[in-house]
Amino acid sequence: MGLGAHNLAVLGEKSFEKHGDYESLFFEGTTFTSGELRDRALRLSTGFRELGIEPDDRVVVMMSNCPEVGLCYAALWRAGAAITPAIFLLQADDLRHILTHSEARAIVTTPEFLETVKAAAEGVDTLKFIISTGEQTNGIIDLASLEDAQPGDIVPRADTDLAALMYTGGTTGRAKGVMISHENLFYAGKAGHDSGYVPGINRTLIPLPLSHSYGLLVTAVGLHSKEPGFAVLQRWFDGPDFLTQIANHKVQLAAVVPSMLQMLLSLPLEDHDLSSLRFVVSGASPLAAEVIHEFERRVPGAEIREGYGLTETTALVSTTPPGERKIGAVGKLVPGCEVRIVDDEGNDVAGGTEGEIICRSPMVMQGYWRSDDATEDAIKDGWFYTGDIGKLDDDGYLWILDRKKDLIIRGGFNVYPRDIEDVLVQHPAVAIAGVVGKPDPRLGEEVVAFVQLNPGAEATEEELIEFARERLGKYKYPREVRIVDGVPLTPVFKIDRKQLRTLL
Repeated sequence: MGLGAHNLAVLGEKSFEKHGDYESLFFEGTTFTSGELRDRALRLSTGFRELGIEPDDRVVVMMSNCPEVGLCYAALWRAGAAITPAIFLLQADDLRHILTHSEARAIVTTPEFLETVKAAAEGVDTLKFIISTGEQTNGIIDLASLEDAQPGDIVPRADTDLAALMYTGGTTGRAKGVMISHENLFYAGKAGHDSGYVPGINRTLIPLPLSHSYGLLVTAVGLHSKEPGFAVLQRWFDGPDFLTQIANHKVQLAAVVPSMLQMLLSLPLEDHDLSSLRFVVSGASPLAAEVIHEFERRVPGAEIREGYGLTETTALVSTTPPGERKIGAVGKLVPGCEVRIVDDEGNDVAGGTEGEIICRSPMVMQGYWRSDDATEDAIKDGWFYTGDIGKLDDDGYLWILDRKKDLIIRGGFNVYPRDIEDVLVQHPAVAIAGVVGKPDPRLGEEVVAFVQLNPGAEATEEELIEFARERLGKYKYPREVRIVDGVPLTPVFKIDRKQLRTLL
C-alpha cells in the first residue's frame, strides 16, 4: 500500500515544507514553533509504534486542550493509527462505552482525568496502554518518554482508511462511532479553508475542544493554510481570558459556538482592545440574530459568520463567505457538497419549502462503527439524512429551522424550539434560553422554556411568558417558563435538551 494522496500525515509534511519554521502556537504563556512541534510529533510517532501501536489501532485521546492533543493527532496519523477523541468531561461509564465499543488499544490523558480513565478501563480487554502526561507510575506510561524515540517514516494508509472515530453525543441512547477517513478530513479542511480564506487573516483564537468534530475541522483547515498562521489555544473556554488573548495577540479570527457569544455579551467588552478582530465563525448550533447584532454593535469591525455541519459530515456542509452574509442563514454550500430538502417520504420539496436536509459530499462519513443497520438508516443511495429541518433559498443560502427530533407538536402545530429561544434572548435580562416539549394529555405536547438570567438581572417567569406571547403566535409561545441558575450545556456548549427533559 502506498501513501494515499489525501493522507493527513503527508499533508502535514507538505505544510511544513511550504511554510518552514515559524512561531505557530501560544498556550498558557509559552510560544511554540512549527519546527519544534513537528520534531516532537515525529519522535512521538515512533514512540507509539515502538510501544506496540499498529496501523488501524484506535487510540482514545481524552485531554483538555493543550499542545499535546495536536501532537498526538499528528503522531498517530503518521503511525497509521486512528484517533478516537473523547471530551474530557465524560463520566467513567460513558468513557467505558467508547473504550469498549471502539476496541481501543490505548488511551492518552492527563493526570486530572486519570482516576476516571482507570475506572473506565476496568475490564476492557482490548485496552493495553494508559498513557498520561506527567510521571510514570503504577503502570501508567509517561507520554514524554515516548518522545525519546528517533523520527521514522510515515506508515502507508489509503485515503479511505480510518483517520478518526468520532463519538456523537446523540439525543437518545448510546453514542455512535462515526468513521471519518483521511479523505473525509482532507476535503473538509480544504473546503473550509477555501470558503473562508482572506489574505492576511492568520492570527486565530481557538477555545473549542479539539476533541470535538468542530475543533478537529479547525485543525484540518490549518493544514491547508496558504500562509503561516499563529494560533492562540485556550485549555477550555474562559470568557475574560478570551478577551484578554484577543487584545494581547491581536487576534483576527475566532471560532466559537453560540453560547460562547452569549456569555461574552455579559462581560465588559468595551474594556478590552478588540480592534484586531475581523471575523467570528460560529457553528455547532443555531445563533440568534439578536446576539449577532449586539456583539457587532459592541465590537465594531467584527463580522460574525455562521456555518453548518454534523459529525457525520466531518463538521461541514455550509459556511458564510466573508462579506456575503444573510443573517439567519448558515451560509452557502462548500465546494463539493450537494444538498436536497426532502419530505418524510424522501421526495424533494418545492424550492424554499422546509423539509429534512440531506447531503452528499466527500466529507460524509464512511459509516457508523460496527453498526450496519444504523449506517443504512442514515445513508441512502449515497445521501446522508441529517435529521435537521431546513430550507434552501433562491440565492443558494441554507437555513436551519431545528432538529427533527426536537420538533414540538402542540395541538397539531409544529413548534421549533429555536424560534422561542431566539425571542427569549431578546429580553435584556436573559442570557441563555433552552426550550423542550413536555407531554400534555390534551395538546400532545406543551412548550416549556428554561431561562438563565444575566448576572444581576431580574425578571419574573410571568414577565417572560408575556414577553414571548407578544412576539410569537398564540400556538407557539411557552405556557411555562422556569428560571434556573444555569441552562445545561453539552461539553461543546450546545444547549443540552436531553438534560433539560430530565428537569420536566
